[in-house]
Amino acid sequence: MTKGPRLGRGRTAEVFVWGDDRALKLFFDWAPAAWVEAEAARTRAAHAAGLAAPAVEGVVEVDGRRGIVFERVEGPTLLNRIAAQPWRLAWAARRLAELQAQMHAVPAPDFPSQREELERKIRSLPDEAATVKERALAALAQLPDGDSLCHGDFHPDNVVLTARGPIVIDWAATVRGHPLADAARTSLLLQVGAVPPGTPGRWLIEAGRALFHRLYLRRYLQLRRAARTQLEVWRLPIAAARLEEGIPEERAWLLALVRERLRR
Repeated sequence: MTKGPRLGRGRTAEVFVWGDDRALKLFFDWAPAAWVEAEAARTRAAHAAGLAAPAVEGVVEVDGRRGIVFERVEGPTLLNRIAAQPWRLAWAARRLAELQAQMHAVPAPDFPSQREELERKIRSLPDEAATVKERALAALAQLPDGDSLCHGDFHPDNVVLTARGPIVIDWAATVRGHPLADAARTSLLLQVGAVPPGTPGRWLIEAGRALFHRLYLRRYLQLRRAARTQLEVWRLPIAAARLEEGIPEERAWLLALVRERLRR
């Protein structure tokens, strides 16, 4: 089968039309085969658990690159909906929290360990970040384990609003772990980076993002019956692990957050 028009592009892969009702996530040739197999297996397991994950047809090779064939999910992402209908921001923030809380109610005994993934990323930081590594690992060691299914990259652009309801995509980082660590990761993703100076409506975008983040956290903690302080203790290891991912435009913001946490 020949791939159709490109639907999107991310850091590790491109997505193409594949037949009448499927999509092909085609990884760049530098992506290890293990990444492809892991994402396919994790998405398949999430779908089998009854979560709002796309069905997986299989792993293929196209043009010398490995890819995953999914059922095609069509509709705007939650982020697109907010941009098109900003008056629905509060609804969208609550919906994001509700979807994540539902996910965290599902046990995930066969998924990789969240703690081990965080430790691996923190230990992989460069030697000049020795203090960050030491303090982040010490903080992580004091935090509780969990056995909930945690998406690992849950944010509004990974929720597609289809005709049959929201579908969550990009399950590559899914792990077994503590729900509040996953929520802390989402909180970080909602805050990371700044709107570039000179962007039209910059102040309005920043204000809207801050409000979305506040409403998301309020609703999530309400559903989980958790206190904000219980989530805050995850911020240092989560931010240190994010630093390891090496995203240049986030580095300064993350370093500032990590340094602020180290002063506590």
